[in-house]
Amino acid sequence: MALSNDQVMAALRTVQDPELFKDIVSLGMVKHVEINGGEVKVRVELTTPGCPMKDVIERDVTAALKKAGAETVQIELTANVRGPAVPRKDILPQVKNIIAVGAGKGGVGKSTVALNVAIGLRRCGAKVGLMDGDVYGPSMPTMLGIKGLVPQVHGSKILPHIVHGIHAVTIGSLVEQDKPLIWRGPMAQGAFKQLLVDNTEWPELDYLIVDLPPGTGDVPLTLCQLLPLTGAVIVATPQQVALDDAIRALHMFEQLHTPILGLVENMSYFIAPDGREHDIFGRGGTEKTAQRMGMPYLGAIPMFTELRINSDHGKPDWNFTTNPKLKEALERVVRNLAGEVSKRNMQTPAPELTIT
Repeated sequence: MALSNDQVMAALRTVQDPELFKDIVSLGMVKHVEINGGEVKVRVELTTPGCPMKDVIERDVTAALKKAGAETVQIELTANVRGPAVPRKDILPQVKNIIAVGAGKGGVGKSTVALNVAIGLRRCGAKVGLMDGDVYGPSMPTMLGIKGLVPQVHGSKILPHIVHGIHAVTIGSLVEQDKPLIWRGPMAQGAFKQLLVDNTEWPELDYLIVDLPPGTGDVPLTLCQLLPLTGAVIVATPQQVALDDAIRALHMFEQLHTPILGLVENMSYFIAPDGREHDIFGRGGTEKTAQRMGMPYLGAIPMFTELRINSDHGKPDWNFTTNPKLKEALERVVRNLAGEVSKRNMQTPAPELTIT
């Protein structure tokens, strides 16, 4: 049965993006349609390469077109990370999405989450940058495997390290190793601003992940006032003491009009060598907090020995290859975060569509 253009488009308008809750035609995701008798070829552009629902979209497009009378359906899925609906004209216009990763207190694995989110988004095909904004305790040189390496300079600008496929900048590369940074607030603010925007030559990026110092001090305030963020991710461990501080950090971002993209529960539980799971810190507290506050919950990361070993050895990419359960936990957080970013940037553009 040969379908008309109108029939194909009507069928595609019945397919909703399961996260954005609008049809894929109105969202501008249908980029090309080719009709040849009973055969229909469609190119669908996802809003993120880490789209957690791409299999659902592919299935629904196929079902809708076959219901309309198509004999065979071929779907090409591409991806283009979207920035805000109104393009930014600020001091980092080449960066589509700036995501802060914060925590109410230290020791909850905030930097570990920030790094692995960056690696995970890169593995999905995105262009990713990582800014180590923890000026008092930069741990990225160790976790990235660049300890002792000085970044290259282009003119008056620092060039980010290109490591594990991401563009990374850390103040730990610019100061003497193992020397404490004894700075008052204004000094930390100034160093952070210089490293983020003044003295670094960032390339075009889909995501820039900014690892913040813990707490609600000067550096998070500077970031929120300096740049329009896509949103913030809050990292916590399950016990109430950590959650109390995480809630304070969450309220800080809200008061600064920064959207909350979600909460991550790190060190959620421990898997013993015999396979049994132990809830050392009281598993599930972060998810319950997110539900109570009406915030997205991005997922839980259990305690894995491999995660610690790979971080100490500067091999974060191994977290996605050595242990299937660790890989699954990290990828769930990455997919959910990518989905929340897409929701935040939801827009209804005029479809850029070619039908042949």
